Amino acid sequence: MQDYHFELEMQVRDYECDIQGIVNNSVYQNYLEHTRHKFLNHVGLDFAQLHEDGIDAVVIKAELEYKFPLRPGDDFFVRLKIGKQGRLRIVFLQEVIRKADEKLMVKGRITSVLTKNGRPLSPEILESKFEEAGIAIEEV
Repeated sequence: MQDYHFELEMQVRDYECDIQGIVNNSVYQNYLEHTRHKFLNHVGLDFAQLHEDGIDAVVIKAELEYKFPLRPGDDFFVRLKIGKQGRLRIVFLQEVIRKADEKLMVKGRITSVLTKNGRPLSPEILESKFEEAGIAIEEV
């Protein structure tokens, strides 16, 4: 993925690995979600405050391609690029990259929508914060 909008460095912890000695596939969802939340903070959005205001960001689709496994102690980056799909969907294109050799480990596409009182809401509040941070959102 080129021209990503955010990057977060992390390290694999022993307890995230399964009997095979590799990161369990479900743990990658945590890495991706943590990066999305840090990205929102980075652009001036508070996930908890949005919820207090009655606005919830809901993941409606998660697509992950597992390329190679991370192992205990591996340092890695999660890179993120934001996009949109139609009028309501925000798409997070994410990659997990091993730091030692810049190898792509996991590729993800997470689609989300905003809701208020259980109904879809235009993502304008997010888009305006992205624009303030100098991030142009493109259709993906």
